[in-house]
Amino acid sequence: MLSTFLGLITRYEGRKFVKLNDALDESQIVGLGTDSDNQISLYIHIPFCKSLCPYCCFNRYLFREDEARRYFKNLTTELNLYIHRGFKFSTFYIGGGTPTVLMDELLGFISYLKEKFEVKQISVETTPREVNEENVNLLKEAGVNRLSIGVQSFNDSILKSMGRAFCTGEEIREKISIANGKFDTLNLDLIFNFPPQSIETFEADIEILKSLRVNQVTFYPLMPSPHKKNALERRFTRVDTSREKAFYSVILRDICGDNYLPSTVWCFSKGERIIDEYIINFDDYIGIGAGSASLLNGNFYTNSFSLNRYEELLTQGKLPIMRWRKLSEHELLYYYLLSKLFGMRLVKKKFHKRFNANIHQKLERELLFLKLFGLIQEKDGEINVTRKGMYPISVMMREFFAALNGLREYCLENQI
Repeated sequence: MLSTFLGLITRYEGRKFVKLNDALDESQIVGLGTDSDNQISLYIHIPFCKSLCPYCCFNRYLFREDEARRYFKNLTTELNLYIHRGFKFSTFYIGGGTPTVLMDELLGFISYLKEKFEVKQISVETTPREVNEENVNLLKEAGVNRLSIGVQSFNDSILKSMGRAFCTGEEIREKISIANGKFDTLNLDLIFNFPPQSIETFEADIEILKSLRVNQVTFYPLMPSPHKKNALERRFTRVDTSREKAFYSVILRDICGDNYLPSTVWCFSKGERIIDEYIINFDDYIGIGAGSASLLNGNFYTNSFSLNRYEELLTQGKLPIMRWRKLSEHELLYYYLLSKLFGMRLVKKKFHKRFNANIHQKLERELLFLKLFGLIQEKDGEINVTRKGMYPISVMMREFFAALNGLREYCLENQI
């Protein structure tokens, strides 16, 4: 009941992010300087896949080599626009889509990043289909620190229902063994609460995962946009969020504490590892590529989802931003609180530096509520999420991302 209540509040707050303006003043988009406390991460979106998963809400298109090569050229053009505006990046997250769908272009782009910036960390997403000895070695040689493989499940029946029959569960395990030990962080993504998925098949997936001895796993709840939810329900059965807590309880029982510690409420790592949730480690971030989002100085921006419109704006020397919104102080405070709790801890000194105020002055009621129900605790200048609080925070983040997925769906369908 508590999780449902918190989820409804977050859904309401998240929907504010999708109420966007279309008149943009590009002069407000400038770098924040070289202060190490003011650094910004860069997310790079590659929207091409060889097949489209029915649950995925990110901007993606079926792979065509000519389109993809033109896109990488446009991506470099967009990056140069930010360089000319004084932006400096050192941490890079390359997601999709499937970034490794065209390896020569990806490697060339990474080389360009290293030429232009002092690179500290590079994280790249891939699917089991693209994992082989050659690609793994090329990514390692290119300086990739974290490779994230979108496994989703090891169960052949579930994989088929997801439209991911390009690899069997056994083949996925073999591919993971190729990449294991080659990167500082090897992450596997698994989904939970997919309609045909049972608790028993999920438990079996976790046992296989543990046997592979990778150093990080991220579990994503199903969070479809409205139309994708309808499509899933027509094909399978009702998307039942009431089952979600049972799946999450399995994660806490079988993963959390079994040599894995929570890096976020969804991500569990052995030791200190790189995570792909840049919203936790960076207050501001820039997203480049079609359909990417940015948060800068309290403004939320989203790029064009249309490949043609994206290219057209860049050809005119313009940033490909189509919509934006200035967040109110309350919205920014709520987003900050949610993103840090998602990452399991909020450092009060960092909050004070960000907002020039004590967190109890700004968020007294919210903190009191979370404490009253035992979801957080304060100690040594930090606010930490308790084990009891992990699932409610997971629900809140799922609802927030679901609201953004609604925005993605609208922009993609209308080619904004």
